[in-house]
Formats: sequence, C-alpha cells, structure tokens
Amino acid sequence: MVPCDRSEAALPLISNLEDKMSITVGAHLPEVTFRVMTENGPAPKTTAELFNDRKVVLFAVPGAFTPTCDKNHLPGYVTHAAEIKAKGIDAILVTGVNDVFVMKAWAKSTGGEGVIEFLSDGNGDFAKALGLAFDGSGFGLGTRSQRYSMIVDHGVVKSLNVEDAPSKADVSGAEAMLKQL
Repeated sequence: MVPCDRSEAALPLISNLEDKMSITVGAHLPEVTFRVMTENGPAPKTTAELFNDRKVVLFAVPGAFTPTCDKNHLPGYVTHAAEIKAKGIDAILVTGVNDVFVMKAWAKSTGGEGVIEFLSDGNGDFAKALGLAFDGSGFGLGTRSQRYSMIVDHGVVKSLNVEDAPSKADVSGAEAMLKQL
C-alpha cells in the first residue's frame, strides 16, 4: 500500500502530453456544464456563464484533498488571490473531477471559500474536452484532470501551463501565474 502523503507521486507521468491535448493557446474553451454549490444547493454553470464576460485564472487539480492539491497547489492561489486579481483578473477558478459536495467541503476546509470559485467537473467532461484527462483507475481514482493553469480572457485561452506529473505544482502554481500576469 502506498502511504497517503506520497500517493500522487505514485501516479504515472503524463507522457506525450502534446499529442493528447486538444486545447491550445488562442482557442475558445469548449462548452460544458459544471456544478457549483449555491445557497439553494447544487446548480449548473456553463463555460459561457463562467468565462465569456471576464478575464479569469483557472487552475485544475487531479482531486480535492489529495496531497499536492491540498497542501501545495490550492494554498498558493488562496494566499496570492489579491495580488492576482490586482493584475486585472476578475476571478480565480479551480476545477477538479470531484462532485460538488466534495468541492464545497474542500473550499470550506482550505479557506478558499469566497476567494476562489470551486467548479465540480464530476464526470470529467471539461477535462476530456480539453484533452487534459488521465486514467487513474489503476490507483482507484478513475478519470482525473491533469494539473494545469491557464489565463482565459472572455472565453479564449491566453496562456496554458500543464504539469508533466500529477505530483508537481510548479508551472501551474500561483507563483508561476503571477510571473505571467
């Protein structure tokens, strides 16, 4: 059994990433529906509703509460949210292939609630449409999103930073994003 704090390191490297990725800089985001938690419960939110009328930073994680996501990736965006927004960003969004209830619990437990918008891509539809899904079923995880970040301006990808392994949060982290803005 792999210890919990090293489980992401056991996941396979993402090989031939460029061959699998369908999203590119300059492309419009594909139209999908996420789930978000509202005061009235789960609600659908489309790509158009989330991205078309604003400039956002989006980052994706393989899974809420997983070690790198919970300890390295998300905390940087919570810590640097004001600096990122001061550079002309309207919102910071995070997505993961988790259900809306897990994403809500993760938002609360990390201090990200009200700072970052948490988007549930429960079936991995967005990750698949971007060509940024990977098969973690050998580790009991099913389909997951690769770890990445991007700047999206009115639905158009302006920068894209994809990690080559799920256990890394280097090129997709908040500090790297600040250097791009």
